[in-house]
Amino acid sequence: MAQKKFSVLFVCLGNICRSPAAENIFRHQVKEANLDNFIHIDSAGTHDYHPGKSPDSRMSKTLNDRAIPSNGAARQFKKSDYSKFDLIVTMDNENHAGVRSLASTNADTEKVIMFTHFCEHPDHQIAEVPDPYYGEDDGFELVANILEDGCQQLLDHLRKQLDH
Repeated sequence: MAQKKFSVLFVCLGNICRSPAAENIFRHQVKEANLDNFIHIDSAGTHDYHPGKSPDSRMSKTLNDRAIPSNGAARQFKKSDYSKFDLIVTMDNENHAGVRSLASTNADTEKVIMFTHFCEHPDHQIAEVPDPYYGEDDGFELVANILEDGCQQLLDHLRKQLDH
């Protein structure tokens, strides 16, 4: 069984919609897989718009309706996160560029990957996870669907790494 530990950081713009939703969905999936002792999960934003705030209430409701707890407090991505996380998963091109701009080494740069890289469902073959913040409730549902898909594929990917 898994012996290694692995750490994943999800990053979006303000750390109140997409990245905390990914953090909470992934944490839920990891716990169901009995791997919560082996995978550390967190989230951050590229901008410090909402320091210390809880996840957006609309996203929290979307997750709660799926029986997924919604916890966390917004924080900004820091250069020191590179030393704390094995994988840094970004939600869109702007977040991706912002995080990569803080990398000091090629090894840091290689840790940064777009979330949609993990999406397999045909409806989720998109370049970026859309930001639902200024939209309607259906946008939060769509994002949660995309995140559930990608998080499951990420978990399958990490499970292989943990077993080796």
